[in-house]
Amino acid sequence: MALFDTAEEVTLKVTGMHCQKCVARVKDALEAVDGVMSADVNLEEERAVVSGSAEADALVAAVRALDFGCELA
Repeated sequence: MALFDTAEEVTLKVTGMHCQKCVARVKDALEAVDGVMSADVNLEEERAVVSGSAEADALVAAVRALDFGCELA
């Protein structure tokens, strides 16, 4: 099941990031998921805002594969 039918935004809580390199890794992983148009990752707020039509499970799995915590916010 798709998280959104058209291009919309979803916010993820991402834990375990410590630096801008972590932010870049999470951003790259999210943007590699099919259906993602863009991802904005914020270290201080521990969040990622993803735009597109990707499935929620795929977004969470992409972040968790990097050994960061991730869940829908």
